Amino acid sequence: MKGKKTSALLLFITALLVLSFCSTGFAQKSRVGTATANFLEIGMGSAGSAMGDAFVSLATDLSAIYWNPAGLGYMEQSEAQFTIQPWVVDINTTFSGVGIVLPAVGTLALGITQVGYGEMDVTNMAMQDGTGEKFSSNDLAASFSYSRRLAQWFSFGASLKYVNSKIWHTSASAVAVDLGVLLNTHFFSPTGEKGDGMSIGMSIANYGTRMKYDGMALLNPIDIEPDEAGNYQWAAGQYRLEGWELPLIFRVGLAIHPIVTSNHRLTLAADALHPNNNTESVNAGAQYTFKIPAYGSFYLRGGYKALFMEDSEYGPTFGGGVLIRLMNNFGMRLDYCYKDIGLLGNVHSYSFGFLF
Repeated sequence: MKGKKTSALLLFITALLVLSFCSTGFAQKSRVGTATANFLEIGMGSAGSAMGDAFVSLATDLSAIYWNPAGLGYMEQSEAQFTIQPWVVDINTTFSGVGIVLPAVGTLALGITQVGYGEMDVTNMAMQDGTGEKFSSNDLAASFSYSRRLAQWFSFGASLKYVNSKIWHTSASAVAVDLGVLLNTHFFSPTGEKGDGMSIGMSIANYGTRMKYDGMALLNPIDIEPDEAGNYQWAAGQYRLEGWELPLIFRVGLAIHPIVTSNHRLTLAADALHPNNNTESVNAGAQYTFKIPAYGSFYLRGGYKALFMEDSEYGPTFGGGVLIRLMNNFGMRLDYCYKDIGLLGNVHSYSFGFLF
């Protein structure tokens, strides 16, 4: 039985590597600007963001809803989490979610990502300084996720996602799914235990329908017979827009732990990304964990996002966090992240989680 499990594991790893090679081994033409709802590409969860978004093989908390839904299967406790991430040019992004661990069933989770672009002036060709009106724009994604650990070393997860975008009187929506797997191996384990060995994660995010904007803002009177007398100029007309793809992202990641002691752990991770609207890239990160028995853990993190991406503005990331153990098996998680986005400036991310 042990030999069969080992063979199955090796076969699965080989399949992952072949799939990764197929996805990144051929030249890809950049398709920047060919997808909508790009807020789905903004990493949610300060821990993963601080590691340069190299988190697909490490996400085992509630933020796995974004990185890899299979990681939810490794949650040891139910958790509620909230993340606020002030983005560039006064854009605000937030994530809130809750995950319930049911030992006989798996982990069920609900997550909501919201992006607010603030109020802007309404302008037109005749009044380019503004008409005195204001309009707002908002994006939202709601995910329902399920994950189950099929074995001590293997987990599968899936998310059903509803995506909505609204710009003044115009809106669009789509439905998508996320799929992921996560497994632990004994390879490169300093202790010989699978929990300390190399972990492998893979996820496909935002595979879904196209988004097509519609609404009263697209209604305009059209003169269908400009050379004829009459009231044709008041005929009701509507602009018909094209549908746009969601930002499909395929991720494959590896993580190893070269240093593992009773109180210290060093983790190195790397993710390869194959998006449908940009060139391939690699994210890399590291995490140092100092465990205080009976009290919790302290984390230091760093990384670099979008290595090898053409014309990337992303750069280094830094951060840290604490996990505090409270009485009656409760816990509290605090994480922080700093991101460098080149010409667009720097952004910060703050996460708070409650374990119960």
